[in-house]
Amino acid sequence: MTVLLAQISDLHLDGTDRATERAARVMDHLRNLPHPVDALLVTGDIADHGAEAEYEEAARLLTAPFPVLTCPGNHDVRPAYRKALLGEAPDDGPINRVHHIAGTAILMCDSTIPGRDEGRLDAETLGWIDDQLTALPAGTPALVAFHQPPVELHHPLPDSGRLEQPEQLAALLEAHPRVAAVLTGHAHTAAASTFASRPLIVGPAITWTLRLPWEGDHPADRDQPPALAFHVLDDDRRLTTHYRVVL
Repeated sequence: MTVLLAQISDLHLDGTDRATERAARVMDHLRNLPHPVDALLVTGDIADHGAEAEYEEAARLLTAPFPVLTCPGNHDVRPAYRKALLGEAPDDGPINRVHHIAGTAILMCDSTIPGRDEGRLDAETLGWIDDQLTALPAGTPALVAFHQPPVELHHPLPDSGRLEQPEQLAALLEAHPRVAAVLTGHAHTAAASTFASRPLIVGPAITWTLRLPWEGDHPADRDQPPALAFHVLDDDRRLTTHYRVVL
């Protein structure tokens, strides 16, 4: 079964009108599509400071007639995220969730290290990924999503905060060929690469766009409009991605 997913990332909601307007603009675009997506993936840095009020605003903005799947980023704070966004008791443990959308398992994983920009999938999370993938019925495709990219993107800013020890995830994925692709955020740029012989898709940011080294010296381009990705996973487990800016 073909599944259509949207992906947004790095909202950095901070209580300012600018951040709110950009996120609202993208959500309005998604809600008004003539044919709705099967789900929306939000790959981290939902809040800018990790405050409960930022997650309360996120919960309002992300309300949609389709499932909204989230994972935290390095700016997110687990207890406030759990309480104000998920409606759960505050807790410091990793926030990992599996969702079943149109016959596809989507693993939203916590790659954050509290207090650091770099990411890591700790032993608990890696074990959880392995257990979830192992338990899936035969023939079920899967996508794995988290915040920090596991490969270099050739810009010093995101490369200084990428996923540590990516070889552990690569070894795990080798044992699970059902995983069709890896989806991340964090880099504030739409990008495509490969990881563990699979597509690696980096979602663009809502808050600002990364200016690449050959585009200028200042990394944060705040004038670019917010952007999103559309992913189509077909019956052959082939992922096709389209990027859109929202004016």
